Amino acid sequence: MASSSDDEGEEYLFKIVIIGDSAVGKSNLLSRYARNEFSLHTKATIGVEFQTKTREIDGKEVKAQIWDTAGQERFRAVTSAYYRGSFGALVVYDISRRSTFDNIPRWLDELKTHSDTAVAKILVGNKLDLDNIRDVTVEEGKKLAESEGLFFMETSALDSRNVEKAFDLVIHDIYNNVSRKVLNSDSYKAQLSLNRVSLDHIHDDTNEPKQKGGSSCCSS
Repeated sequence: MASSSDDEGEEYLFKIVIIGDSAVGKSNLLSRYARNEFSLHTKATIGVEFQTKTREIDGKEVKAQIWDTAGQERFRAVTSAYYRGSFGALVVYDISRRSTFDNIPRWLDELKTHSDTAVAKILVGNKLDLDNIRDVTVEEGKKLAESEGLFFMETSALDSRNVEKAFDLVIHDIYNNVSRKVLNSDSYKAQLSLNRVSLDHIHDDTNEPKQKGGSSCCSS
């Protein structure tokens, strides 16, 4: 849909990252939100991938460029650059694996280190469909979120529970709190374009390790 040049048709574009340990369901959260798809056989993300989702808020077209970062340690150096320019972040753990929850403070530290803007953040306890083998209580998630000043929600990429709500909460928070001057600045739009070019380069560079085999885990 083409946007007009007047205020009613104003267009916004901002970057959101999804971070967390490998196999917490980051890729499936993104594919569920962006395309309403889910795969039981998702391969580990290599480097960084992104998709764009458009919403309308107050009559404005809001485009969220959502980046899915690799959770594996060996790709950390590749992905750190992609935190920069982020206005929002979903920090994800798997409610059935306590180790992924215990690592959340480290992910938050990394986000703080590499972000150069104020970031709207939500703590997401994913795989709510595995409630029967839950290893992290709802109360623990809420407590951590409160202590870190984050929104909090539990989701299931498998059955889509709360996925749209989690993303939309971040998108609305960015819209409400970030200066439209910043979102619409030529320098910010240029940065997103530059990141897109860098992404293509990263994918070329990572073809080799991808073939050697990464994680055998099914939902990064």
